Amino acid sequence: MPQPPLLRLPVGGRRRRTARVGGVAVVLVLAAAACSGGTGFTDETPTGADDGVDDGTVTVLIGSSGAAETEAVEAAVSAWSSESGIRAEVIVAADLNQQLSQGFAAAEPPDVFYLGTDQFAAHADNGSLHPYLDALPQAADFYPSLLRSFTYAGTTYCAPKDFSTLALIINTDYWAAAGLTDADLPTTWAQLREVATALTTDTHVGLSFAPEWQRIGAFLAEAGGSLTSPDNDRATVDSPENLEALEYVQDLIGSGVAAFPSTLNTGWGGEALGSGSAAMVVEGNWIVGAMAADFPDVRYRVVELPEGPGGRGTLQFTNCWGVAAGTDTEAAVELVADLTSPQAQLAFADAYGVMPSVATAAQQWSGDHPDQAAFLAGADYAHGFPSAPGAAAVLADFNAQLEGLPDADPADILASVHVDLQAVLGG
Repeated sequence: MPQPPLLRLPVGGRRRRTARVGGVAVVLVLAAAACSGGTGFTDETPTGADDGVDDGTVTVLIGSSGAAETEAVEAAVSAWSSESGIRAEVIVAADLNQQLSQGFAAAEPPDVFYLGTDQFAAHADNGSLHPYLDALPQAADFYPSLLRSFTYAGTTYCAPKDFSTLALIINTDYWAAAGLTDADLPTTWAQLREVATALTTDTHVGLSFAPEWQRIGAFLAEAGGSLTSPDNDRATVDSPENLEALEYVQDLIGSGVAAFPSTLNTGWGGEALGSGSAAMVVEGNWIVGAMAADFPDVRYRVVELPEGPGGRGTLQFTNCWGVAAGTDTEAAVELVADLTSPQAQLAFADAYGVMPSVATAAQQWSGDHPDQAAFLAGADYAHGFPSAPGAAAVLADFNAQLEGLPDADPADILASVHVDLQAVLGG
């Protein structure tokens, strides 16, 4: 996902910051896209700059999905700055993870920053983060599953800024042309295969999803599988549930009713749906903005993913508002409290399509976006990312192996990833 060039956008007010504590350089192996609640797209473009500004300004480093997100964050930070009298600066990263790592290495990290689940544990482990969640007035309002993504060694460090989940996106014209109705909406794996078969023609495939855990992982969850134990202490990758899921996915592809976007000459699921190459895709709510911008004439609907042998399952993607240890944490936490209020999150949702991370905003969000209700429903059963230093590298290898899933032995893939994940979880 392309990201805009580096911008420095100061907004008014004045306040001195305390002296910084020297940070520790973090080796960032897998750079996750930093757009809003995260999308599972990867971005390994090596760019960066020194983001520290030790002049009394609260610096805010974000990774933006585009102009709408940038302008919304600018406006929110500017409003807080004007009201509080504290000077603030929004910095839009060209490569969020690299620039954040450089800031900590130089002992000049931004005060507040987007922090993805794939990199969170590494920063928490080396003492770079200030744990502030309990200081927020809305601390009890965040979805518990999101808070688990930012909990390390028993401490929840930061507030999730918003989130996304995966759902099934259906081209309604293709659906009608195949003679399907609402009664055919798939609620089980068997039904998903049936409708994918009915939707597959000489010109398009029935179903498409990317060859990565950030999409295929939903099938693992639906089978009752997971990557780690609930306490995140033990790898659970090599399980009968996960094997059943990968074999099901492999069978869909092998039978010709499902295909990866790359085999359809498209870059991702949204393009596969919008170009007409796929009748259904497994994607997140970031697809809404992409379809409006790139494929406005394609009609589609969003439904929950079908249940698997283990029940309902999906994946969640989120970032938190990290606060650097040793900065003016009082001012930084005041800003985060404002940015994560229900009112601010609903404004962000309207601006660039994310879902609020506080349950207190759910009813209003659902009323404002009834066509996207399936995404929010997934909050009750979504799985997050493993929280451990080094887990990002394991997921990167898992994704590399999933690209070869059509011709691979699923059991071998799971066994390999299990060993690697257990190693980073503690042996």
